[in-house]
Amino acid sequence: MQKPLVALLAAAVLAGCASTIPSGPNVAVMPAPGKPLEIFSAEDQYCRMYAQQYVGASAESTANDTQARNMAFGTVVGAAAGALMGGSDGAGAGAAMGLIAGTASGAGAASSGSGDIQRRYDVAYLQCMYTKGNQIPQAGRYQSQASPPPPPAGFPPPPPPPGQ
Repeated sequence: MQKPLVALLAAAVLAGCASTIPSGPNVAVMPAPGKPLEIFSAEDQYCRMYAQQYVGASAESTANDTQARNMAFGTVVGAAAGALMGGSDGAGAGAAMGLIAGTASGAGAASSGSGDIQRRYDVAYLQCMYTKGNQIPQAGRYQSQASPPPPPAGFPPPPPPPGQ
């Protein structure tokens, strides 16, 4: 009975330690008109590394801190509940169940925080690619660094009505 419980606990702990750092951007950036693909690809790789570094340290520490807090809290609450319900034997089982629940809670919290981390990654990536002169998405169209063309020249005013 104890071997499956230990294996389940180990699996739950390892599942909760998954990294939440994004593996890439969730936005499409287009090369500037006339930019060779080789240059665009090099800029893309550079900006991916830049964005990874931008969110890397804070994302990893936040996910690990949340996971550890939830595991500890779940263990304590589970042990207390088990002790109240079943004495010393119940405390061990309660602690084990609390650890599993705390691990699941930590994984859920890390997952919800990963959306914010992805958004920060995407912003850093877009800023980097924009500074390289590439076209970034903006409200259904791509925006480049180049200024828009001037508006067409206006028409001359209509002639005055006859008899005036």
